Amino acid sequence: MRLVGGLIAVLLAACAAGEAPAAPEAPAPQVVEAQPEPAAPPAPTSLSLNCAGAFTQGGVVLCRTVPGAQLTVDGADAGGADRDGWAVIGFTREHGASARVQASVQGAVVAETYDIAPRQFDIQRVDGLPPQTVTPTDPAVIARIQREAALKREGWDSFAPIQGWLDGFIRPVEGGRVSGTWGNQRVLNGVPASPHFGYDIAVPAGTPIRAPAGGVITLAQPDMHYEGGLVFIDHGQGLITMYLHMSRIDVAVGDTVEQGQVIGAVGSSGRATGPHLCWRMKWRERQLDPSVAIEGLAAARTALLAQ
Repeated sequence: MRLVGGLIAVLLAACAAGEAPAAPEAPAPQVVEAQPEPAAPPAPTSLSLNCAGAFTQGGVVLCRTVPGAQLTVDGADAGGADRDGWAVIGFTREHGASARVQASVQGAVVAETYDIAPRQFDIQRVDGLPPQTVTPTDPAVIARIQREAALKREGWDSFAPIQGWLDGFIRPVEGGRVSGTWGNQRVLNGVPASPHFGYDIAVPAGTPIRAPAGGVITLAQPDMHYEGGLVFIDHGQGLITMYLHMSRIDVAVGDTVEQGQVIGAVGSSGRATGPHLCWRMKWRERQLDPSVAIEGLAAARTALLAQ
């Protein structure tokens, strides 16, 4: 108390003499240097092969090897690793119990064998479709389907030199109900058809569709016979995602899109009985399940960078 009373007396004396008490000096601001993002490990300089992801029927996987190495899956061409040593591979619906993945460069070869988990597929029955969309007989309709097949072929043949898949995939629509899973055997109006290679999400018409990963638009057609409004995105190395039955398209061929960017809206155009997004994925003629890419590819990248 004596110390406090003395301090008050000094302050009062200073005020009486017309002198303002000196303000206490503010502490010097601390300079905090921004910490740089941890650098990704450099690409391998000697031939090696590490893969991570969804080792399942319809699964998609990331691999890391020496840049420029050529890959095969069970002896079939799987393309080459990019400048950073990354490569994408995938497995069909009918893939067997194991897969042999091989990387080679300048005569050197390394290979790994991975177990492929089997999956159970249901029978999905869809009734009430217009007959011409299931078994077309009109010559004009058949000619239209053939023209559209050529457009789709051009979109699938794109191999953009990008790494859209490297940051993983997000869900292209928010909310909704999964109304059709990938790989189910389809029976359309009572007629057995090929498996359903889409992941269907039922949401209200007009729901925004967002690019699940960065890429380049390789097809944007508002009125295809089967698919209605249809968009393709090439995410790099021939990994293509497709968006069917759209009510609105906001992109054009050649556009570059970023993850989360709106590309259009959900609808029920084409061969559909109600508003939903049919989301598909294809890699080098292999139909893959896009739902396994959500979180799976990002986790695969993290796992490979940690090695």
